[in-house]
Amino acid sequence: MPKNEKTTIFRAEQSPLKVTLLVFSGASIMCVACAVDPLRAANRIAGETLFDFKLVSVTGEAPVTTCGLPVAVSGRFDATEPTDVLVVVAGFGTQNYATSALLAGLRRAARSARACGGVEAGTWLVARAGLLEGRSATTHWEDMEDFSSAFPGVDVRPDRYIIDGPVFTTGGASPTLDLMLHLIRTRLGMAVALDVASAFIYDQARVATDAQPLVSLGRLDGYDPRLAQAIRLMEAHVDQPLTIEAIAKRAGVTARTLESIFRKSIGETPGAYYLRLRLGAARRLVVDTRVAMADIAGRTGFSSAAAFSRAFSRAFGEAPVRLRRG
Repeated sequence: MPKNEKTTIFRAEQSPLKVTLLVFSGASIMCVACAVDPLRAANRIAGETLFDFKLVSVTGEAPVTTCGLPVAVSGRFDATEPTDVLVVVAGFGTQNYATSALLAGLRRAARSARACGGVEAGTWLVARAGLLEGRSATTHWEDMEDFSSAFPGVDVRPDRYIIDGPVFTTGGASPTLDLMLHLIRTRLGMAVALDVASAFIYDQARVATDAQPLVSLGRLDGYDPRLAQAIRLMEAHVDQPLTIEAIAKRAGVTARTLESIFRKSIGETPGAYYLRLRLGAARRLVVDTRVAMADIAGRTGFSSAAAFSRAFSRAFGEAPVRLRRG
C-alpha cells in the first residue's frame, strides 16, 4: 500500500465505523436500501452499533427517489463533520448537482475520511470531484461508455463493484448489497455476513469482478458448495437439530472434513455455527414477538426453557426474559 493511502476499512475491526450516506433526489430507493439496510441488520445481529450510519442530503430536505418515495435524512451534508466513510448515492440528474461548492465539499470530506465511494450515478459526482483520477472504477452499465469518455483518467471496468485503495464504486443496487456484505464479512467475519444475507433471504450471487449485465444464478461463488448445503440443512432443522455427523453425511463428507470446511470458510466449527444460527432465530422471537419462552425453546431445538436460557445468556450476555423486558 502506498504511503499516502489510508488504511482500508475492509479489514477485521470491532471498533464502530462511522458512515455518512449523502443521498440525492433521482436516486433509486433500491440503491439507498442496499447501502444502508445491511449495516442496520449487522448492528441488530451483533447486538451493538458497529456501523454508526446516518443519511444526509445537500439541502437537509428529504431527497425524492425515482419511485416517488422521499428518504428521511438527519440533516444537511457538512463536509467538515468527521466521518470514517462517505457514500454518495445518486441516480438521474447528477449533472444538476455537480456545483463547485458540492465538489469542493466532497473533496474536503474525502480527505479526512478513511474511505469514500459512489453508488450507481454517485460515481459521477465522485469522479467530477477528482477522487477517481488514476484509479479503477465502475458505474451503471448503461452509462459505462459516456463515463469512460468523460473521465479518460479513470480505468473504467464493467465490474459489479470495485475497491481501489480508499475509494469504492458500485454499478447499482444489487452490487451495492454485495459490497456491503463484503464490508461486513471483512470486518466482522463470514458468519455475521451470512446472517445478514439470510435476513434478506439473499444468496451472494457473484464476485465483484463479474460483469454487470449477466443474470444472477443465485449461487454462492467462491465457497465450497458443501458449505452452502450444510447451512441449508441447518436452516431447515432449527426446531429439531440434526447431528453434525448427519449433516456431514447428507453433504457427502465426513464430519472431520465438514469441520475443516467450516473452519476455513467461516472460522468456527459446524456445531458452533449451528448453535449461533438457532440462537439468532430465538433472539428474533424474543425481541419481535410475545411467544412464550418455553415455546421459543422448543422452536429452536432446546430440550427445556432452562437450557435455552443458559445458552442464550452465554451468547448475548443477558437472559431472554430480561432482554424482552428491556
